[in-house]
Amino acid sequence: MNFKFLNKKISGILSVVPNHCVKFSDEIGNYGFSKEKCLSLQKVMGFDERRIVAGNECASDLCLFGLEYLFERNLLDRDDIDALIFITQTPDHLIPPTSSVLHGRLGLGREVLCFDINHGCTGYLYGLLQAFLLLEHPGVNKVVLLNGDTLSRCACPKDRNIYPLIGDAGTISVVEHAEVSEDIFLNLRMDGSRSDWLTVPAGAFRMPSTEETRKVRVLQDGNQRSDEHFHMNGPGIFTFSQTDVPDGIKALFGFASAETDEIDYFMFHQPNRFMLKKLARKLNVPEEKMPNNVVGKFGNSSSASIPVAICHNISRRLLKEQMRICMSGFGVGLSWGALIMGLGPLEFCGLIEK
Repeated sequence: MNFKFLNKKISGILSVVPNHCVKFSDEIGNYGFSKEKCLSLQKVMGFDERRIVAGNECASDLCLFGLEYLFERNLLDRDDIDALIFITQTPDHLIPPTSSVLHGRLGLGREVLCFDINHGCTGYLYGLLQAFLLLEHPGVNKVVLLNGDTLSRCACPKDRNIYPLIGDAGTISVVEHAEVSEDIFLNLRMDGSRSDWLTVPAGAFRMPSTEETRKVRVLQDGNQRSDEHFHMNGPGIFTFSQTDVPDGIKALFGFASAETDEIDYFMFHQPNRFMLKKLARKLNVPEEKMPNNVVGKFGNSSSASIPVAICHNISRRLLKEQMRICMSGFGVGLSWGALIMGLGPLEFCGLIEK
């Protein structure tokens, strides 16, 4: 589905990563491969280090830390917030929504609209869509979009296909009206028939947690995980990223009557370096315009990975100038989408540790 929005902007982006850093080289013994195979895997996929939470820290804690950072520095006024959107697959509780918990911890007013959206890799685009739609209402002037996940707690430490990829992060994006701005173009697509290609099968109500679902098993390929750990159809997801995803991006460029060489940066979801290199080639985009360095530094942080990529790679430029950006998210659902908009100059843009 295509969308077009006028007079909307992102005025600031802040990313928060845990200060707990783990290195791939320290985990090689967990994966059931020889050291040589692990090092070869590291080179291809871009593994190096990543940030994960410790103990029972939640994505909401990372976002709360970032919001208080902004309040303390007068970069955001809590009284100006009209709506709070929290995108996550790792909520604090089944009930209540985590946005409600954050509302209370932040001491926000009773007129502030709050809700959660359960989404993953395409979640940043879904959050922006919801923020833009809210801003169509005359009573809404400023929306705070929060994206955060702690999926490291859903992956088996012995699963070499998934665990070395996963990182945790929380991000804050402030979305508001713009007197004059470039038109914003967005395309979103979904294929729920392949929803089991990225899944945590057990632990909720369809397959409740039991001693059996918690049992870690050795699989045919030597990996280990339980039914309550993250599962991925690796070959299927790779094919999806090289067929459906570029087709959707090309459709967006047709809708926007734009050319790829008009885009300053392609800020995409960060699954791994190998997949992004292939995708850049598929789209005929120079690799320097599509950064693929986030997994090797912070890990794949699900819906937070696009803002993390922005903050890590171009934050200084965005504080001073405007650039035309194409964002794309793809994965859980299966869902995929892309957006073209002008970004910057921003009131704030950066990455901090908690």
